[in-house]
Amino acid sequence: MSPERLSAFWVYLQTDPLLWLTLTLAAYALAHGLARRARFHPLVNPVAIAVALLVALLSLTGTPYARYFEGAQFVHFLLGPATVALAVPLWRHRDSVRTALLPMAAALLVGAATAVASAVAIAWPLGASRATMASLAPKSVTTPIAMAVAEGLGGLPSLTAVLVIATGILGAMTAGPLLDRLGVREPRARGFAIGLASHGIGTARAFQESQLAGTFAGIAMATNGVVTALLAPLLLAGLR
Repeated sequence: MSPERLSAFWVYLQTDPLLWLTLTLAAYALAHGLARRARFHPLVNPVAIAVALLVALLSLTGTPYARYFEGAQFVHFLLGPATVALAVPLWRHRDSVRTALLPMAAALLVGAATAVASAVAIAWPLGASRATMASLAPKSVTTPIAMAVAEGLGGLPSLTAVLVIATGILGAMTAGPLLDRLGVREPRARGFAIGLASHGIGTARAFQESQLAGTFAGIAMATNGVVTALLAPLLLAGLR
């Protein structure tokens, strides 16, 4: 097929809203297959691989993100039902959750404060603007909450979204091996730490370890959003 016909065929395909949905699912299926062949090694993260494939495809074809999202927004819609579905394992492990309420509360406060303070403590000496630090502060919170928090603090929601995704992928890839090195074997502690540090992507990784770890990761992801929304303005108040 000549380059002209190939280009015309691609333009025709782009008018179909199912194209980018299909390509998104295909990219993740390929990435998941690679992760399975690697026996789900933390460094072979299917989300990171799928994102890299889609970014490369969008760049090669010159497709704007808005056009991509028109076709792939059904995946975005499913984030809501997927989040609600976390209530199922939570109910199944309610007894374990009930016995760990006090340790979870302590870990939540310390972890949320550390996530915000560490980002600001690194960015401030490097000369980052206040808007950049406000964008960095909620990086460990799930994207919708993080963007709202950043906007309220005077940050850049678009920058926050990128930082949140990067944090989630990095956390999902490194948290497990780091906890292994530290000798943390208890699934509740592992799951809560991963979910608190790397939100939804980390929670998905925790479910690969065990359902109990995933349950506690989901709790950490949800509660960290609330606590960070309250703590971040207080921790950044001294930078005005």
